[in-house]
Amino acid sequence: MSADACPVCRDSGVAALADAVAADNLDGAIERGLLAFEAPSAGCDACAPRVAAVLAARDARLRALAARERYRARQTRLAERAEAKARRRAAALPPTDQPKAAPALPSAALAALARAKAKAAAKRSD
Repeated sequence: MSADACPVCRDSGVAALADAVAADNLDGAIERGLLAFEAPSAGCDACAPRVAAVLAARDARLRALAARERYRARQTRLAERAEAKARRRAAALPPTDQPKAAPALPSAALAALARAKAKAAAKRSD
């Protein structure tokens, strides 16, 4: 098929996409429909390299977008795990707004303390 009869060569949309990809203008190519570009069924030898370049750019961009989505999903999962861990830790800790009760002393220590207090009181009264 000659370039004059090739519908791909005559398609200005494909030409604009190919030019944008060749100029490394991915933003412009995306605006022109790079991500939705489908390979034409018929083409000539003259336009085949340009179509292949557009397809390669489309596939690379789609892979990059998919990787970004996977990264965002992972970051969301990690944040949710961290929040759940913080909630579990907070639930395991005693509430901080209540005063702490004095630890109970063993009976021998209580007896020794009572004797010391009695001795101190006796010295004061002397």
